[in-house]
Amino acid sequence: METLQQPLSSPFGAATTAAEVVAGLDLSGRLAVITGGYSGLGLVTTKALAKVGAKVIVPARDPERARAMLGDTDGVRVMTMDLLKPDSIKAFSERIVNKPISLLINCAGIMAAPLARDTDGHESQFAVNHLGHFRLTCSLWPALVASGNARVVSVSSRGHQIAGIEFDDIDFVHRPYDKWTAYGQSKTANALFAMSLDRRGRDCGVRAFSLHPGQIMTNLARYLDNDEIEAFDVFDEHGQQRVDPKIGLKTIEQGAATGLWCATSSQLDGLGGVYCEDCNIAPINHSEIGRKGVAQWAADPENAERLWQLSEKWTGMTIGPIA
Repeated sequence: METLQQPLSSPFGAATTAAEVVAGLDLSGRLAVITGGYSGLGLVTTKALAKVGAKVIVPARDPERARAMLGDTDGVRVMTMDLLKPDSIKAFSERIVNKPISLLINCAGIMAAPLARDTDGHESQFAVNHLGHFRLTCSLWPALVASGNARVVSVSSRGHQIAGIEFDDIDFVHRPYDKWTAYGQSKTANALFAMSLDRRGRDCGVRAFSLHPGQIMTNLARYLDNDEIEAFDVFDEHGQQRVDPKIGLKTIEQGAATGLWCATSSQLDGLGGVYCEDCNIAPINHSEIGRKGVAQWAADPENAERLWQLSEKWTGMTIGPIA
């Protein structure tokens, strides 16, 4: 099957940092919305974009904590929003949808959470990581189109390789709940969402990307016990995080680089709908390259369209017909 997953000759790589990606850029006059923009990778992303002139809105379930984390960062505004609550997403979006938005970076997420469900009965990892961002993107669509040249960046994960989407039982109604299968399914959804969104948005100036940032121990690991964290082999014998970008073990500044590259790189002008890693478009995963690349099921246009149609049905939202 023909694929868009063809790596470029990128000047950056696995060890590139956020600061290196945005060096020399001037994003004055651009407005970015970054979910999860006050913690971990999102915090680094927010500060990097603000430093080069962008105005940034950070929606937060806990605005007080967000403001404390962001401090006095110039050009950043915190607003209330909860990805698990449709009414909260609607209220947030209505307050800003009249402003052209150049960048929407869907960085917030949960990982390996115990079984929980939203008010519609959807499994929480799928509900937060995918459905919440689907609702937000649809709600902000007029603002993205109004910018004339927007990008939507969804932070997926190599964890998508754990599982594709079980369309007949996404919400673990008939199969036993497994927190890692649920996480993998939600991260596959992030990649497929970017494919279908890009297909719909490219003719009106909106391109979409998904990415794997690397393995970085952040608050995303809050549901893991010590044995599970140890199994990731990210800490050395002294308890310090190991750094080896070639195998995906990155600093938080290196981890934020690929998302920023997707959001700002001129190399990606005219491109979209692809999954990236190490500041490049990733190849399709196969045995010769180990865990690098994107699984075939997460780069399949039929899966992407099926997910889009289901998401429309479950949320009652869309952005219009395919161009």
